[in-house]
Amino acid sequence: MDFIFMLTRNDRTVEDCLDLVALIEPVGLKHVGFKDIGVAPQVLKTLAGAIHRTGATSYMEVVSTTPEACLNSARIARDLGIHRLLGGTQVDEIMQLLKGSDTQYYPFPGKPVGHPTKLGGSAADVEADCRSFAEKGCAGCDILAYRATEADPIELVRAARRGLGQAAHLIVAGAVASAERIKAIKQAGADAFTIGTAVFDGSYSPTKGSILSQLRDVLADCERV
Repeated sequence: MDFIFMLTRNDRTVEDCLDLVALIEPVGLKHVGFKDIGVAPQVLKTLAGAIHRTGATSYMEVVSTTPEACLNSARIARDLGIHRLLGGTQVDEIMQLLKGSDTQYYPFPGKPVGHPTKLGGSAADVEADCRSFAEKGCAGCDILAYRATEADPIELVRAARRGLGQAAHLIVAGAVASAERIKAIKQAGADAFTIGTAVFDGSYSPTKGSILSQLRDVLADCERV
């Protein structure tokens, strides 16, 4: 199970993201990402380079709320050489933008709305979307399971796995803030998950005060599940 540390809080890239890349490097994280909003494009460019220099796989998650902004974010991810682009729902357009690049695409299934993003839609909707993603050549999906408004989170993860099949990569984003949830999504078929805010506010390991301690506890729980 892969842990993707997002340099984000409340669905925005944190302003001191560049300092944090240096701070967390001793932990040896293999997967690090950020959102497409919160800092200027030039900062995102510097941030992507800093992540790549650590040897980690880079992620950018699209949380912009207009189609035009989402497509622009996809262009930015492609031009920055981001390894994995998460989110968005304009699958055909984004896949075309990414054609010929090394950036893999993991769209949102279901009906994501608003900011911070909530997830509408049923398990059947998610399964159908994920089947379509697989048919269109997407590398997987990015599901906001624990932000669901109409369905049980674990049922949505199971539905996503059924739709994707076994080959594609299933990422769960948002509110995976405990070892119990990590175990539950793994058993339901997830391959990876993201955490941002729960590390920064200390709620993942409430008895510890360091970001580094929070990250090490998440990694340890990944090994145990």
